[in-house]
Amino acid sequence: MPTILLVDDDPHVRPMIRDILELGGHDVIEAGGAEEAFEVEAEHEGPIDLVLTDVMMPGLTGPEMARRLRPRRPEAKLLYMSAFTEVDFASQGIDLDAGVPVLSKPFGIDELTSKVEEVLATPAPPVAMPAAARP
Repeated sequence: MPTILLVDDDPHVRPMIRDILELGGHDVIEAGGAEEAFEVEAEHEGPIDLVLTDVMMPGLTGPEMARRLRPRRPEAKLLYMSAFTEVDFASQGIDLDAGVPVLSKPFGIDELTSKVEEVLATPAPPVAMPAAARP
């Protein structure tokens, strides 16, 4: 059963997304923002198959949080979600990682579940080795 780390700062939206994912057969650990995500990730002993995060949150953005999690969870795939557009991201100085899909809010149950399954079925990108660690 895949485990998903769900990160969304909206306390009304996050439980609905969690319920949909759990009904789809996923284990869900959730956080209301980046700092809480770091805490629950550190406490979670098993693998995390997918990080599903809102892009724009108070404090660290979803992409910033994902970049910090990547070295500790290289197996985790990534899916962003947002009610904002790429133009909004650029105007806010948010750099989305190339190749990471963005699920537009609002989305329906079928759209969420199919996108999650699609991302889970895709091979995880290789983690770049830091320059200092290269031979």
